[in-house]
Amino acid sequence: MIKNIIFGSVVGLTAFVVLDYATSIPSVMMSYSTNSCVEVWNYPSVLFGTSEYSCEDMPEKFNWVWVK
Repeated sequence: MIKNIIFGSVVGLTAFVVLDYATSIPSVMMSYSTNSCVEVWNYPSVLFGTSEYSCEDMPEKFNWVWVK
């Protein structure tokens, strides 16, 4: 019984950490015509903090979004 509770807690915590990281990856708006950064959207994270990225300070990993 206790083994099942611990296992469920570990699985739930792991799922929360993965989802928190995945949803906190910033989106970078790239111009379709000039192929340069237009804007960066930062998303908050519960565990990993909120980083304020900009076009001058690009994140290493981001969602690439094409804009006009």
